Amino acid sequence: MSALLVLLMLGFAVAGFAKDSEKKDPDTFAVGDLMPLAAMLIKDGNPGRAVKTLQSIDLTQEDLDLARYYTLLGMAQMGLNDLASAKDSIGQAIANGQSDPVIYVYLAQAHYGLKEYPETLAAIDHAQAVYKTYPALIEMKTHAHWLLKQYDQAWDALTLGESLFPDNDKFLQRRVFYAMDLGLYRNAAELGRRYLAKSAAKPEDFVTIGNALRLSRQFDEATNILEAARLNYPEHVTLAKVLAHTYLDQGMTNAAAAILEQASRYNAEFISEAAELYKRAGRLYRALELNAQVPDQTIKLKQRLAILLGLKRYEMVINMEATLYRAHLLGDQNIRYALAYAAYSIGEFEQAKKHLRFVKEPGLFKQAMELQRLMQECADEKWKCA
Repeated sequence: MSALLVLLMLGFAVAGFAKDSEKKDPDTFAVGDLMPLAAMLIKDGNPGRAVKTLQSIDLTQEDLDLARYYTLLGMAQMGLNDLASAKDSIGQAIANGQSDPVIYVYLAQAHYGLKEYPETLAAIDHAQAVYKTYPALIEMKTHAHWLLKQYDQAWDALTLGESLFPDNDKFLQRRVFYAMDLGLYRNAAELGRRYLAKSAAKPEDFVTIGNALRLSRQFDEATNILEAARLNYPEHVTLAKVLAHTYLDQGMTNAAAAILEQASRYNAEFISEAAELYKRAGRLYRALELNAQVPDQTIKLKQRLAILLGLKRYEMVINMEATLYRAHLLGDQNIRYALAYAAYSIGEFEQAKKHLRFVKEPGLFKQAMELQRLMQECADEKWKCA
């Protein structure tokens, strides 16, 4: 049960029933006291018993307050998360004269839970000024507009919420996220600065705001925010990724690799990514050291092959063939071509030709044919390859 629903139950549905709380044994209630009993049960967190109590009431009796009856039934059904039944009961309460605007707050919540967003907004409108007293209801209105792609109205609702509840950081936080979703990165970055200055931000907030600054190419500020956050949350996966991307966007591949290497202490999936970045940065020996720690054998072998080629350790590449065979990787034509190139590079032409026979993919076939041409040229004019 949502906090909004509990709050409304305490402030609306149980109003006028406090005098009945002096009765200690619910089973001693007379027939005329069953609705006050149901109200007490709802208040005490027993919606199932409240529904059973209400269902025992004879609805044909004279002078029965049907508006009150269906209001209580709807509330109890909402407590059971039976939103479809709650919606119908609340509709019956309204049809039978329930005029308190708060009833539309319940109706809005039922529609919202059923993903009936146009009806949610209509119910909130009927609640008149009441909805402005509940931050959670303004959030509901905002999200309903957003899910209906009514972005201007969603933004206006957030602005209203922030003005009515300046100490509630959720509205400013949501504006940051919405600006990001709309691709308004500079706007998101500016709102993000405000949010970080006034709130107790979570790691996800630093990620969102740092990423907004990155995408708006405000790299220095993005780096400062993300680095500070990483000191407090070194184990946070997404934080490390966004910071690494921030360095990559600035061409600082080595720094990005260092970030992911540090993050790999908390998450092994980063080891291969860090090794790949070190390879791209030209630090091949460091890449090779990290590659030895990669847990996934397929990723490890493919990456090791590429690093050894970069180091021109062609004999070591050729010696990987048996290991690659056992790992069922020789079906990868990129690996076949890499083995062929290594064999060609040390003059093992027959071995190179053996691997090239398996290269058929259009993208690699042209390179394979060029390698064949070079080997034939060496065979025809050996002095060129001496």
